[in-house]
Amino acid sequence: MALPLVVGIDGSDGSLLAVDWAVDEAARHDLPLRLVYASRWERYEAGVPSEDTERPSERVLAEHIVASAVERAAQRCPDVQVTADILPDDPVYALLHEGDTAHALVTGSRGRGELTGLLLGSVGLAVAARARCPVIVVRGDGTGPAGGHERILLGAGEPDTAGEAVRFAFQEAEARACALYVVRAWRCPAHEVGNQVALAELARRHEGKASALLDALLREAMAAHPKVRVRSVTAEGPAHRILVDRSAAADLVVVGARRWHGHLGLHLGRVAHTLLHHAACPVAVVPQPE
Repeated sequence: MALPLVVGIDGSDGSLLAVDWAVDEAARHDLPLRLVYASRWERYEAGVPSEDTERPSERVLAEHIVASAVERAAQRCPDVQVTADILPDDPVYALLHEGDTAHALVTGSRGRGELTGLLLGSVGLAVAARARCPVIVVRGDGTGPAGGHERILLGAGEPDTAGEAVRFAFQEAEARACALYVVRAWRCPAHEVGNQVALAELARRHEGKASALLDALLREAMAAHPKVRVRSVTAEGPAHRILVDRSAAADLVVVGARRWHGHLGLHLGRVAHTLLHHAACPVAVVPQPE
C-alpha cells in the first residue's frame, strides 16, 4: 500500500493553499492524502474531567477546520482518497511522527496565529529541519503552486547531500511531464584571485569542476528517467541567491539536506534556509539517509 501524503492543517490561508497543492500532488502520484490537525490543547483537555455537556470551543474549531479541509480536497479532486485526524500533540512533534510513515509532509508557509513579520512559520521550519521524509513548504503567489511554469528547479548540492534530492526531482518532473532545470553554482575563492589572466583561468577551472559534478550527479537518474527533459547549467555566484531568483519561473524547487552525525535534525545550510524564507514557489527539502 502506498504511503500517504500528509498535510498539516490549521485553518490558515497558508494551510489551505498547502491542501490544494497536496491534492494535486496526490493525484499525480496516485497517493492517499492524510490531513492532520494537531494541538496540545487536545491532550490537556482529554485529561481534565468536565461536567460541561457542551463541546469546548477549541474542539468545535478543530472539527470545523478538518471538515472544511476534507470538503475542499474532495471538491478539488474527488478521486483522491482522503482521511483526516485531530491529534492531541504539539504540531511539530505530531507531523514528525506522521512523517515516519509518510511519502512526504506538506505545510503552508505560515500558520494561523503566526506573526505577520515572520517569513516562514515556526512549524514549517522545524518540520523541514527534522523530518526523515521529504518536506514541501508551499510558498508563492499561486502561479508556482498551480504548476503554471511547467518547470522543476533542482539545486545541485554536494554528492553527500544531493542523491535523494536528485531522485525526487526526476520523479516529480516525470509525473508532471515537465522540464527539469538543474543548477550548480560555483565561485572563485577570494584567496585564489590574482591578476585578470589568472582569474579567467581559475573561473574556467571552477566552472569545469561544477560541470563535471553535474554530469556525475545526473548520469544515473537520467538513465532511469529517459523521458525527462533535462537542462543542466552552471552559474557563477552564491547558490542561495541564484536559486531564489530562478524560483520565480519554477513550479517547485528541490534541495537536499543531510543529517548531522550525533545530532537530531538536518543540516539545512544557507541555501535551504534562504529558499524556505524567500522562494517564489513551493520548496521541497529532501533528506539524505545516514
